[in-house]
Amino acid sequence: MQYRRCGKSGLMLPAVSLGLWHNFGDVDVYDNCRRILHLAFDSGITHFDLANNYGPPPGSAEETFGRIFKQDFHNYRDELVISSKAGYLMWEGPYGNWGSKKYLITSLDQSLKRMGLDYVDIFYHHRPDPDTPLEETMGALDLIVRQGKALYAGISNYPADKAEKAITILKELGTPCVIHQPKYSMFERWVEGGLLDVLEKEGVGCIPFSPLAQGLLTNKYLNGIPEDSRAAKSTGLLQQNQVTPEKINQVAKLNEIAIERRQTLAQMALAWVLKDHRVTSVLIGASKPEQLADSLKCLDNIEFSADELTTIEKILR
Repeated sequence: MQYRRCGKSGLMLPAVSLGLWHNFGDVDVYDNCRRILHLAFDSGITHFDLANNYGPPPGSAEETFGRIFKQDFHNYRDELVISSKAGYLMWEGPYGNWGSKKYLITSLDQSLKRMGLDYVDIFYHHRPDPDTPLEETMGALDLIVRQGKALYAGISNYPADKAEKAITILKELGTPCVIHQPKYSMFERWVEGGLLDVLEKEGVGCIPFSPLAQGLLTNKYLNGIPEDSRAAKSTGLLQQNQVTPEKINQVAKLNEIAIERRQTLAQMALAWVLKDHRVTSVLIGASKPEQLADSLKCLDNIEFSADELTTIEKILR
């Protein structure tokens, strides 16, 4: 495993981190979740990423992780970086969503209880709140760190201008923003429009999520939509209307480059995100240990030739 410095902080993160967004909720495959976490840790993945609403249902991913942590990882707490977030709908009523101090502090208390932890290493505000003053939201993150409930503060899904303001407020409060978690992949490149430059200037780390575009940047959809895929489910984040002939054509051409690089398409897509020095770590999900093991092989080759990058750009355009 490679470890990279998170911005200008002292925190080191593995180049590949494990996200528990899917597959760790209220499931009947508890042993499968255990095997995934064991393989991750044994492979050098020290960072596990959660959020209050991960499941489904909301809260269940933290509960599952908490059971496994108590059973298997309690003695290794000092070797783990565990993160959680709040910002999306968690419970009904006026205090269960967005970015008020009331919601963030109450939600983190609930998360710590579900996971059986005294603190998380990183606590994020999950998305910008259009109504709550940014000073209140960042003030809540500052208070949480000062209370010892989190070691570091982070933000997620913030566009460049709001991220810069949030980073400035936290810096003035004395609790620097250590990391930003945006959506970034070959098919989702908005972070290149200014956010990555802001993070580099301010010395803030970056840990992209959905680097495989919800599975689109894999071999799974080369021959249509499999019955067991996310796109086949009406509730999935990847919908059938997103798996267009144009996208499949792009995926097929990208797959040809991956084969030439002796990688799977998924491995190349992860390596493509990691090639940028401003990216600290990349978040991956896994539904089974074999999938995680395959993704980890992206680290065998994260270098791209100029010709490869030029060809990839032509395909993506």
